[in-house]
Amino acid sequence: MASTMMSSRISAAPCRIAAGRRMQNTRITAFHTPTPVRASCHASMSAVQGQKMQNLAGRAPAQAPLRAARRSAMRSRVVMTRAEGKMSVSDLKKSDLEGKTVLVRADLNVPLDKNQKITDDTRIRAAIPTLQLLVKNGAKVLLTSHLGRPKDGPEDKFRLAPVVPRLSELLGTTVQSVDDCIGDKVKEAAGKLQNGQVLVLENVRFYKEETKNDTVFAKHLAENADLFVNDAFGTAHRAHASTEGVTRYLRPSVAGLLLQKELDYLDGAVSNPQRPFVAIVGGSKVSSKIDVIKTLLEKADKVIIVGGMVFTFDKAQGKAVGSSLVEDDKVDLAKELLASAGDKILLPTDVLIADKFDESANTDTVKSGDVPDGWMGLDIGPDSVKLIQDTLADAKTVLWNGPAGVFEMEKFSKGTFAIAKTLAEITKKGAITIVGGGDSVAAVEQAGLGSEISHISTGGGASLELIEGKVLPGVAALDNQPVHA
Repeated sequence: MASTMMSSRISAAPCRIAAGRRMQNTRITAFHTPTPVRASCHASMSAVQGQKMQNLAGRAPAQAPLRAARRSAMRSRVVMTRAEGKMSVSDLKKSDLEGKTVLVRADLNVPLDKNQKITDDTRIRAAIPTLQLLVKNGAKVLLTSHLGRPKDGPEDKFRLAPVVPRLSELLGTTVQSVDDCIGDKVKEAAGKLQNGQVLVLENVRFYKEETKNDTVFAKHLAENADLFVNDAFGTAHRAHASTEGVTRYLRPSVAGLLLQKELDYLDGAVSNPQRPFVAIVGGSKVSSKIDVIKTLLEKADKVIIVGGMVFTFDKAQGKAVGSSLVEDDKVDLAKELLASAGDKILLPTDVLIADKFDESANTDTVKSGDVPDGWMGLDIGPDSVKLIQDTLADAKTVLWNGPAGVFEMEKFSKGTFAIAKTLAEITKKGAITIVGGGDSVAAVEQAGLGSEISHISTGGGASLELIEGKVLPGVAALDNQPVHA
């Protein structure tokens, strides 16, 4: 129902999922967003990229020697996403990090305005705990990320320069940068790093080889480093050179604190939840959430459906939906889900309707199935809010993905914000609450409740795919925990 927004925040709430899981009780303090400087480097790399890749292809990566025993122990990988099976940066000792050059893949894909100012620094703040750990233990950090979707080579609006001042402020030290991610410039800058220093590499997606997981490109991303830390959960569902490819050349390759926390929470919520386990699935279309709904119907005690997809389910029951959003080609699927789920699916009992999709629209509240022609449902009604609150009252685990209405318009935001407030209240009583998906995360932040939720996921597509039980290539590629006799 609402447009996809990429905004998220990591909460300071302790992880409490399953006993025995390795949890990261990571606290990220809220900071005021400063005014970052505009990117100072405008030199285009477009003309030299092809020649550079050709030149680099003939050079062997300058990797630090690895002891045979360590290589043998760490190269074994199993295609899996389970958090407890993967090594984390927290498993490494100071002796593993001090003086070593660490390639860190973070998700610094922050929104920028037309003046290149950061409008939401959540993802930068989310990267700080892992960077602090590495800096504290004397590592030399090469920090890489993507930003935006450059189409064909470097574009000034997608440079990572705006994030550097904010990183410096949050880390309390001067963060350096270089206007490339591979090649001689990077080699020279990396060679000058002292223990505890951080160097931001340029946007990896300035090279088309990144998303193609090109072997040569991956080698040269890795060539200046001794080990790899993946802390970019938001891209873990992509097999890209900077997430999966580099793990073939760097050992160990481990999860960062943020990635570990995401896996522990999301995987724990689905695989081993404290019960009752209630899932709330919202958004505009059944088609985009079908696999998630099917998985949650198997795992959860109740699945509450909200958002625009409600009207596809209502039509499947022969109810009047007026001009509400309906996926006619998914009506039969909705019938099948309702038939197989029984009373496990909970649908709204009333809806807030409008005569047009506009903040100035005339509105009314009607029972579900009584939407008149020419009117559309844009939020859940007060009776539905009460029903959801009653359902969540004794829940021990709640997973929320997708808003209940068009919360970007104040008139249609009450249902979504009521859910956010309810989650905050039950968190205080000991429930584990997890919010994932750009719109629902944005709603929680807009309501000022981000710090009162157990965990807010930084991943959109990655969160959904993990919940669905799919393999995340960026996680599967990491080293497994060593097996002790």
